[in-house]
Amino acid sequence: MKTIFSGIQPSGVITLGNYIGAMKQFVELQHDYNCYFCIVDQHAITVPQDRLQLRKNIRSLAALYLAVGIDPNKSTLFIQSEVPAHAQAGWILQCIAYIGELERMTQFKDKSAGKEAVSAGLLTYPPLMAADILLYSTDIVPVGEDQKQHIELTRDLAERFNKRYGEIFTIPEARIPKIGARIMSLTDPTKKMSKSDPNPKSFITLLDDAKTIEKKIKSAVTDSDGIIKYDKENKPGISNLLAIYSILSNQSIEQLEQQYAGKGYGEFKADLAEVVISTLTPIQEKYYELIESEKLDDILDEGAEKANKVASKMLKKMENAIGLGRKRRR
Repeated sequence: MKTIFSGIQPSGVITLGNYIGAMKQFVELQHDYNCYFCIVDQHAITVPQDRLQLRKNIRSLAALYLAVGIDPNKSTLFIQSEVPAHAQAGWILQCIAYIGELERMTQFKDKSAGKEAVSAGLLTYPPLMAADILLYSTDIVPVGEDQKQHIELTRDLAERFNKRYGEIFTIPEARIPKIGARIMSLTDPTKKMSKSDPNPKSFITLLDDAKTIEKKIKSAVTDSDGIIKYDKENKPGISNLLAIYSILSNQSIEQLEQQYAGKGYGEFKADLAEVVISTLTPIQEKYYELIESEKLDDILDEGAEKANKVASKMLKKMENAIGLGRKRRR
């Protein structure tokens, strides 16, 4: 059975884009793969965080993982900072990474643009991300298109380490869904849907109520020709809504185009809102059952224990290969 690793930052409530692009496929993948799902809280602190809000976000994300259908009997769900090997392995990989390749990372350029000062962690977090992945002998990393560059760097670092110190790491591959990997903003369909967008109308969160969802979809940007057709280049708004509808309803884009031929955007948006609400309602119900429960803590404790065993073993291999620590005399 091949291994999958995925990490999500606890930097706010998960959006519908995160669900479609990542979490929905996790539920399907856990039946056929050895899955590790990590709440990467150490990545979150590359930018300033409110301490209490961060703790709240970590717990909320854990509850959402379970609410969308992650089964702790089939997958390992854990918090990154509760497995010390991640930071330790991240430092080792940081020492074989080059400043030039880190400065070329698109996300670093985007997040540092226009700022007087940025943390060193914002520059060097890709080796920590590589450590997250490589500690578990990961074969496949499901990611959106915007993370592909990070997986390429992870592969480069793994190959570099293997060449210098011996064949320790499995070289992972990115898996990017053909449709839905990049759900776009509802107010600017040329940008990815993001919870950090200052305009709350641009995204739907998994915890938005029915009335809020209806309003956001009703106000979603489309175009003036009124034809419901998938054309990402010329009709990005309606194409984005069609992608959302298709993924959540398990209908093809072609089926939806035929279904709404000759119909207006108003009717299409109303139906899409119903599909989104019917998808999120059971998720929200389970989330509120879990969020303050001891069951959630028990699952996270078990996940940390399982992850620690695997990660510590790989870390020891890395340290032995590179020459850290003492060789025990017996």
